[in-house]
Amino acid sequence: MDGLRIVPANEASWDDLQAILTGAAKRCQCQRQRLGDRDWWHLPENERAAILRAETHCDDPRATETIGIVAYDHDEPVAWCAVDRRGVYGRLRGSPVPWEGRDEDPDDDSVWAIACLVVRRGHRGRQLTYPLVAAAVDYARERGAAAVEGYPLLTGGSRITWDEMNVGPVGPFVAAGFSEVAHPTKRRLVMRIELDGDT
Repeated sequence: MDGLRIVPANEASWDDLQAILTGAAKRCQCQRQRLGDRDWWHLPENERAAILRAETHCDDPRATETIGIVAYDHDEPVAWCAVDRRGVYGRLRGSPVPWEGRDEDPDDDSVWAIACLVVRRGHRGRQLTYPLVAAAVDYARERGAAAVEGYPLLTGGSRITWDEMNVGPVGPFVAAGFSEVAHPTKRRLVMRIELDGDT
C-alpha cells in the first residue's frame, strides 16, 4: 500500500499507539493476553496502560526490546500488532484450547505468537491486517524466532464485531504463509509458519 510503513513500537510515539487503541482495545491496553483473565480483570486501565508503555518502550528508538509493531499511513497511526515470544502470553498458556492434541512446550522461546491485531477506527475495511501480519513475521524472524503462531477466527462469511476479531481473520495468515496446525474449536484455528532455514 502506498504510504504504509510499519515500525517497531519503540520507534512509534506513545500518543500514536494510544490513538490506535480505542474502545475495548483502550480498556484492554493489550494486557489481557499477557496477564491472563484473572490478573487483567482486577487491574485498573491506567495500570494496564503503564505496563504497556513500559513493555513497548514507545518514544525510545534506541531501546533494544519492544513487544509489537505500529503501522502508519504516511504520518497517521493506523494499526497495532502485538507479537512476542509465545510463552509471555499468560492467557494463551493458561487455556487448554490452543494446546489440544499438541505435544510441545508452551514456554519454548523460539516460538513467537501474534496475539492481537488492532486497526484504528476509520481505517478498517482496508485489509491492513494483511501487511501487518506479514510485517509481524519479519519482525519475529529478525529477532531469532524459529516459528510464529497465530490464532485467527473463522467468520464463515458473517460480520463479526471488531472487538472479537482482535486475533485477526484467517486470510492474512494464509497470505503470509501460515498453515493450520490445529482446529481446537468450531471458530478458532491455530496457524503457524516455520522460519528455520527460511530466507
